[in-house]
Amino acid sequence: MANYNLKINGQSHQVEVDDDTPLLWVLRDHLGLVGTKFSCGIAQCGACTVHINGEATFSCTLPVSSVGSSEVTTIEGLSKDGDHPVQKAWNEIDVAQCGYCQAGQIMNAAAFLKKNPKPTLEEIENAMNRNLCRCGTYHKIREAVALAAKII
Repeated sequence: MANYNLKINGQSHQVEVDDDTPLLWVLRDHLGLVGTKFSCGIAQCGACTVHINGEATFSCTLPVSSVGSSEVTTIEGLSKDGDHPVQKAWNEIDVAQCGYCQAGQIMNAAAFLKKNPKPTLEEIENAMNRNLCRCGTYHKIREAVALAAKII
């Protein structure tokens, strides 16, 4: 076991975990940040998406030992009151059905729009295709990302 001082959502957190513990389990089990979801465990679905220095990253396979001094942002830290433009668009379009993938979808969309604030629909589809939705709400996801791009 090793001690890690992690920067998460603008705060420092000290944890003692094995070097190969995935960041997802540190967030959920050690810090109580359960908005980031576990689904596949093999970095294929995107439910576990967080930002590492602003980049959308799958946390289920990322060892905590590789985080170093990077800034980690989870869905809980994306905005204080759920008022990030992507979150507002998600609500306005009423994207969520079961809601399980939504945190990962929103985190991926937020990172994408930060890099590309005026995307085409094709660019939105390409960016969002790494995150799976069990309910198949891809048309609403695409619509919400396009709407968020207009209000950023």
